Amino acid sequence: MQHPTRTLLFDMFILKKTLSVLILPPLAPLILIAIGLLLVRRRPRTGKMFAWGGLLLALALITPASVDLLLDGLETTPPLQAAHLKGADAIVILGGGSRSYAPEFGGTTVNRLTLERLRYGARLARQSKLPVMVTGGAANGEVAEGDAMKAALEEDFRIPVRWVESRSRDTRENADLCAGILLPAGAKRIVLVTHGAHMRRAVEVFEHAGFQVIPAPTAFFLDRSPSLDKEGIPGLPDMNSAFAAWYATHEWVGLLAYRLSR
Repeated sequence: MQHPTRTLLFDMFILKKTLSVLILPPLAPLILIAIGLLLVRRRPRTGKMFAWGGLLLALALITPASVDLLLDGLETTPPLQAAHLKGADAIVILGGGSRSYAPEFGGTTVNRLTLERLRYGARLARQSKLPVMVTGGAANGEVAEGDAMKAALEEDFRIPVRWVESRSRDTRENADLCAGILLPAGAKRIVLVTHGAHMRRAVEVFEHAGFQVIPAPTAFFLDRSPSLDKEGIPGLPDMNSAFAAWYATHEWVGLLAYRLSR
């Protein structure tokens, strides 16, 4: 029989995930358009307002210029300088998801977001010789992200993993459960590896959990380089800007939810 508290936490997690799907692109603009079409007969003006609003929002969320505005307030942490690694106690790499169907790897493995973080974390581990912790759970009871991350780091990057946290379901639980492992071990000053757009929220959460955080952002979506030779045609919507918009919106919603719940 499942513990009532654990069942309630799982139900809350499912509710949170369901709500996030409804308010994030691509579904959110489609919901506005659908509401507009349903209203257009009885309330033409209101219906058209919703429909056009949804369409404009959908276009904004795939257009690089507007997506860059979303990212500009998130990717505020500059790349880590090697000198900042001195004095750190450990490297903590946050999970970003897993791929359940990976027959070429014999089952579940990390997804591309987690792989980007692992690659940079492995690079920092080689440079600094610091011990590594990976963190990420599995809401559906399958292979935990932490276990898949450990396998990828050790088998593919030849980087040993000292600590594995495999029960967390979000960034707050990443921080709290890592604190329960690392702080008693004397590892308070950590190098935190995650995406540039996720770093702002991750730093707040881990500092609140009691860590001194050295941010190590990777995989920036916003291209701040002065080079004119950039992939794609500038200004035109593409799949990269659409994904970046989803990620940025997810982070803004997550940041707001975290601050409201503190």
